[in-house]
Amino acid sequence: MLPFTEEQIRTSLINASVRERKNLNLPESFSSLDWKNLDFLGWRDRKYPRLGYLIAWVDGNPTGLILRHIEGRLSSRAQCAWCEDVTLPNDVVFFNAKRGGLAGRNGDTVATLMCAKFECSANVRRPAPPAYVGFDVQAARQERIVMLQSNTQAFLRNMAAGVD
Repeated sequence: MLPFTEEQIRTSLINASVRERKNLNLPESFSSLDWKNLDFLGWRDRKYPRLGYLIAWVDGNPTGLILRHIEGRLSSRAQCAWCEDVTLPNDVVFFNAKRGGLAGRNGDTVATLMCAKFECSANVRRPAPPAYVGFDVQAARQERIVMLQSNTQAFLRNMAAGVD
């Protein structure tokens, strides 16, 4: 993934107010991120831990969202809807996000199950356990990376639909 500047991050948030953009806290490790192994930039706000931010390149433009962690208990171990990791190396939680534009201002939101600390890019790059004799681990890894990129793009396009 191509890196983002701080200005691109702040202006990319399609569901944020001017105040929310101004108060955004960049990830602590922002200056040392391994951009080539990221499919999106996601992090939890260190001052407001229930807030998360997610930004990716969509059609050549940085597109981002503010997400809110929804408290609650899941009846069983959840699977992330983005990386679809079946080995569950981390917690998965519900995040809620306002839609962009008029729909979001009218209260329209979408919830999704995601890795609690946005570990999806690392999860899909981990070699999958061989499912059968002759299983191509590298091909499966590449397929998971493409699937995560596709899921990210689709979600952000859906959230941006109708942005004025």
